[in-house]
Formats: sequence, structure tokens, C-alpha cells
Amino acid sequence: MKAIVCSKYGPPDVLQLKEVEKPFPKDNEVLIKIYATTVNRTDCATLRAKPFFARFFTGLFKPKNSILGTEFAGKIEAIGKNVSSFKPGDKVFGFSENGYGCHAQYMRISEDKALAKIPKDLTYKQAAASSEGAWYAYNFINKVKIKPGQKVLVNGATGGIGSAAVQLSKYFGAEITGVCQGKDFELVKSLGTKYLIDYLKEDFTKSDKKYNYIFDTVGKSSFGKCKLLLEPDGVYISSELGSGSQNIFLALLTPILRGKKVKFPLPKDCKGTILLIKKLIEKGKFKAVIDREYPFEQIVKAFKYVESGQKVGNVVITVEHNDKT
Repeated sequence: MKAIVCSKYGPPDVLQLKEVEKPFPKDNEVLIKIYATTVNRTDCATLRAKPFFARFFTGLFKPKNSILGTEFAGKIEAIGKNVSSFKPGDKVFGFSENGYGCHAQYMRISEDKALAKIPKDLTYKQAAASSEGAWYAYNFINKVKIKPGQKVLVNGATGGIGSAAVQLSKYFGAEITGVCQGKDFELVKSLGTKYLIDYLKEDFTKSDKKYNYIFDTVGKSSFGKCKLLLEPDGVYISSELGSGSQNIFLALLTPILRGKKVKFPLPKDCKGTILLIKKLIEKGKFKAVIDREYPFEQIVKAFKYVESGQKVGNVVITVEHNDKT
């Protein structure tokens, strides 16, 4: 099978399209023929081994697993003898929790991992773009308890995580302010925002408005800058560690003190998130935002585009198979 191979850390140009051995499912695994995958910030960080301490998990000198990729959508080709939830021919989508394996024509995954059947009428492309950003976004939301009418600000509302955070916050009844470029106002409004701030024209941290929660889905602000915007018991959550890994320390310190807090969105319950997103898609409450599509052979271009910081929503990679099935 064809796969995008990462034999060393570095820029996108280190990636190579190669023929590799097709995997075989173990007793509790399914083999998936992939038709669509994505390139996202997580993939770019893994490629460059950033932050550095990530190497202790991904491989100190080179990647332990040479095939990257976190999201996938495709059709089950084969199943292990103990698999009971899926059968060959099922159309499925999901998320690779370890951040590997999806940039290939085939991958194997345990049936109890973040895997679900694709909702009716959803394309492989839409399904592939529906898990990674949503998973991280839900791990913002499940760190707090959004009540109907509470005010949420989403910084980076057009990103993969941000666009999902807007839709999930809307589902739980929040009044949402989205921070993005003015050119994307109509898109972000359609996702569920009530108010919009163009960060090219206005510094949202200078606003007089108060929020129950600030979700910094691009990690470009800080608790210090956002603190005055929070209600007395408000919460700031960032997708990044922050300068000097301050968000980790603040997440440990602020719960001891009274008032405004920092929480860190340590990911959990990936399977539960996928099932929730599937339900919301079926209800018409969630739709992945797709910016661009690239063929499998042009994945290096996709990485470079994602690294440029210009993407809106998700970047999808289409995977072709000679048999056309």
C-alpha cells in the first residue's frame, strides 16, 4: 500500500510517499481502507517534534511510528475474529489517539477506540474532518459546565478547534462571541456566534464585555490578558501550554485560590467524543468546516499550508485506490 512516511523530524519536505506493507488486523481490530484523512496542527507539531518534550512520547531522535495522521474516514476491509461492533463494508470515521497511522491507504485500529459508523449522507471528506478539532474542542467544554445563556468567547473561531468549539458551545446553550478575521464573519455567524470581533481591527482583550468562559483555541493570548474580561468565577482555557508552560502551572494554582481560574484541557474520552459528534451530525447540529482539499500525493503542500496559519477550518486529504471501490 501507499503511505506518507516520516523517517525523521523536520519540515514538510522530509515526508515521502512510499510503498509499505499493508497492515493486518489483530483479533480485536478492524482494517480500514482510507478514502479521506486530514492535516492539522497536531500533525505539524508531531512532524517537527514540538514542543521538544513530546519526543519522550513520539521518539527521542526520530518518530517511533513513521506514518503520521490523526483523522480518517473509510470503509472496513476486514475484521479480527473477536470484533462484534463492525463488519466488512461498514463506512466508518474516527480519530487516532496516538497521532499516527492515518496518512496511508490502510490502517488498523481496535474496535473500542475512537471509531464510529459514518452518519447517513455524510461524505468521507466531511467525516474525516469531523473528529480531531471536535475532540479538542469538547475537552475545552467538558472542563466547565456551560449553562444556557452563559457568555463564551472563542478566540480563533475559524480554526479546526475553534469552529468546533463554537458549534458545541451553541449546542449547550451559550451566547457566543467569535474572534476571527472580518472576511470570515458570515461563516462564523452561521456556526452559531451572536457577536463577532475582527482581531485585525480590534484587540478583544480591551473589551468591556464580561464572559463566563474564554476558549483560546489558537493559544495566542494569555490568562493575564484575558483576566479582566472574565466574570468573578470565570474560566480561561487555552489550547497551548503558554509562555513558560504557564497554563499548566496556573491550572494547578488558580483552583486553590478564589475567583477566576485557568483550566487545562487534558484530552480524555475520545470514543465518547466521536459518538457525541456523530449524534450532533445526525441532528444537524454539527458540520465540519473544510478549507481546502489536496490529493494524497500533494500532502507536503497541505502541511505547508497548515503551517502558514491561514487555514479556515480543516484541510482534507483525498486518498485514491486503484480498484475504485
